[in-house]
Amino acid sequence: MTYSYDPELAESAARSLGGSWTDATAARQRIAEKFAGLPKHQPSVPLRVQDRTIAGPSGNDIPVRLFAPRDRTSDLAALVYFHGGGYVINGVIDGDNHASRVADEVGALVVSVDYRLAPEHPFPAAHDDCYTALEWVAKNTAELGVDPERIGVGGESAGGGLAAAVALRARDEHGPAIRFLYLIVPELDDRLQTHSARTYTDTPNWSRTIGQQSWSYYLGTGVPGSPDVSAYAAPARAHDLTNMPPTHISAMQFDPLRDEDIDFAQRLLQAGVNTELHCYPGTFHGSHLTDAAISRRTLADAMAALRRGLVD
Repeated sequence: MTYSYDPELAESAARSLGGSWTDATAARQRIAEKFAGLPKHQPSVPLRVQDRTIAGPSGNDIPVRLFAPRDRTSDLAALVYFHGGGYVINGVIDGDNHASRVADEVGALVVSVDYRLAPEHPFPAAHDDCYTALEWVAKNTAELGVDPERIGVGGESAGGGLAAAVALRARDEHGPAIRFLYLIVPELDDRLQTHSARTYTDTPNWSRTIGQQSWSYYLGTGVPGSPDVSAYAAPARAHDLTNMPPTHISAMQFDPLRDEDIDFAQRLLQAGVNTELHCYPGTFHGSHLTDAAISRRTLADAMAALRRGLVD
């Protein structure tokens, strides 16, 4: 297909076409090299960065990386943050750029979670790790210097899917109170039946093929699209979205995930949840990581939403 990308994104789009996750190890190496070459956020204030390990739900250790303004003395809002990567690739280091931006521009503590990856650790491993991290933050607010009434969860792509699932579970199990849900191009629906999921087969960074591989690794071969997939794996499966936290969702025009993101936002609104949805023209999955003007606007809108949701 021909896509009307924003002119500033055309070169990046051409470089990002193709690719497959048939070999997960090779995909991880390829994406790690790409992330290493991205522009780095330069904080305007000194940040304190600390690596910690928390006890996981299966006897595993969960590494977390904490980012916070170094000179703040009062209790901070906190964002429990999950990196992207289709449940298969990336790690906590690949979330450093976004986590440092949030700590810098929002003035919050960011707890970036290095959850277990599929296919070595299929669902519910990543979900359980992320929920455990939320519980850990909520139980240790005094030590962490966090206002217990200002805890949010969020993430990008698969990380956004994990954040939505964690919010669903916290609601269902009367778990930690979540003040704000922050979803950047979230991966939410294993069924891949929306118009954008069926149509955008050759888009940059994320295509229908990669989506199929992602869900197959995460849920198991033959499971995606079957009737009994848990909403904690694919939050679009949730029948009831009432009493979810106020939510910010960013979607990109030429992204296979676009329509599931828009549908999730509509269903949140229909359930009475305060929801802000932005769909950016001429963009594609991951284009917010570039330095184009539309990408800077995407991030500025996201940081403003976090300030409103967690700090103001």
